Amino acid sequence: MKDPEVSATSVPSTPEMMAKVEVPLSKAPEALLQQHDLPVSKAVFLYKKAIFWSIVMSTSIIMEGYDTLLIGSFFGQPAFAEKYGHLTKKHGHQISAPWQSGLNIGSTCGQLAGLLLAGYASERFGFRRTMMAGLLSITGVIFIQFFAPNLAVFEVAQILIGIPLGIFQTTAVVYAHEVAPTPLQGFLTAIGHFIGAGVLRGSLQLKGEWAYKIPFAIQWIWPVMLLPLIFLAPESPWWLVRKARIDEARSMQQRLMSSEMTSENVNRDVNMIVYTTDLEREIQSKSSYLACFKGQDLQRTLVVIGIYCTQTMCGNPLRSSSTYFLEQAGLPTGQSFDMTMISYALAVLGGIASWAMLPFYGRRTVYFWSLVMMLVLLIIIGALGVEDNHTSNRAIPRAIGSILIISSFLYNAAMGPLTNTLCVSIPSSLLRSKSVALARWFYAATGIAAGIMQPYMNNPEAWNWGAKSGFFWAGACLLSVIFAYFFVPETKDRTTAEIDLLYERGISARYSKNATLIELDD
Repeated sequence: MKDPEVSATSVPSTPEMMAKVEVPLSKAPEALLQQHDLPVSKAVFLYKKAIFWSIVMSTSIIMEGYDTLLIGSFFGQPAFAEKYGHLTKKHGHQISAPWQSGLNIGSTCGQLAGLLLAGYASERFGFRRTMMAGLLSITGVIFIQFFAPNLAVFEVAQILIGIPLGIFQTTAVVYAHEVAPTPLQGFLTAIGHFIGAGVLRGSLQLKGEWAYKIPFAIQWIWPVMLLPLIFLAPESPWWLVRKARIDEARSMQQRLMSSEMTSENVNRDVNMIVYTTDLEREIQSKSSYLACFKGQDLQRTLVVIGIYCTQTMCGNPLRSSSTYFLEQAGLPTGQSFDMTMISYALAVLGGIASWAMLPFYGRRTVYFWSLVMMLVLLIIIGALGVEDNHTSNRAIPRAIGSILIISSFLYNAAMGPLTNTLCVSIPSSLLRSKSVALARWFYAATGIAAGIMQPYMNNPEAWNWGAKSGFFWAGACLLSVIFAYFFVPETKDRTTAEIDLLYERGISARYSKNATLIELDD
């Protein structure tokens, strides 16, 4: 590929906007190389403001983790089961398996709409406005959850709350990638899970409806805290360039960089964004959902969809219902919640461990081998489930709980944060929001299927598989291992432009690690 003298005409749509690109775009590849070779410590120093704003935006993901933890764990909370469930002869108050399935998938169904809406809204109105609209809407929906008199109203609330949660999932992760690409989402989701588990564990001592209403009310904290911060956040320079607002992109880039950076540094970074966007527009004519399924973007979209769906297929539905699962296996309610709290505490530590580990190892390598280890753990859980049917030894439920804890740490230390890192790196920048939205849509669809099946696997009044469901998820995880080996490329130390060239040259995912910039740009 020749040293490009790229014109700005395909990015700005008017001569006036072309004039605003002050530094020749031929210097954009120089900026690309400088960013490529930038040490992590120096990047943190120079882009600390960008990291701060990406954390602010990504904090909304805590709400998703909190909400999903609440629903799965409420099935094991006595006060909630007594209010909304029915009395059984052998197992006390139970929420029936059909209602468990419905409540599990309610939020996910809403997320399907939110995910598709996010792709359009974030590209049309920008990331800030889209996020603020989602936060305002979720504030009202929490009232429906809080005052729900029966499961039918509660189900409506779950569907409605899923819409803004779907918006947060796509918008926050794409914004964080564009201004400061760090693996935050898995860590923040784990924090949401941990907070939810802690609140539910504490509420076990409360009597009556407040045992489950207080956990709902706590959700109002997040919009109140985040709305003013997101209002002050800078818009993504990448989005502004895509809208041909070069002066504003330069201004926002200045806000995202350290004060030590000169105007030349700012111009160089903006030119790199313009160059990358222009390069991609040479390959594809316009950004639309249909464009995600054309040419080389079809392969990129399918890989992103596969990576997101692997989150479900690696056994997350089993882990997310661990409180109810362990309670039905024979552990007291308090101990079941304690095991869940330990699991999510280690999940938070796993997220921290990922920050130390991932800069030194290839994304593809860590992703693949973490899936292999998850496969082994799921097989062990299934085997313990077979043994549990032939003994009254209560040590087996504790052993299963311990393996779930290890699995939770492993997921959040490796595969969890890498899911979002890979999925925002693989699509082109023009299709990134829509590709991630589509992938999250398919992920939500697999979540719906899993959300329907898992309660039947756990519920003693339904299939009553117990820990033997580990075999089912082991089979799904095996498919994920095969997919990762053949289709997930190495993206570590790759810029957006380099990944574009990887796919343009048709380099196999198995050999992408050894394809250097020089080999790509000969």
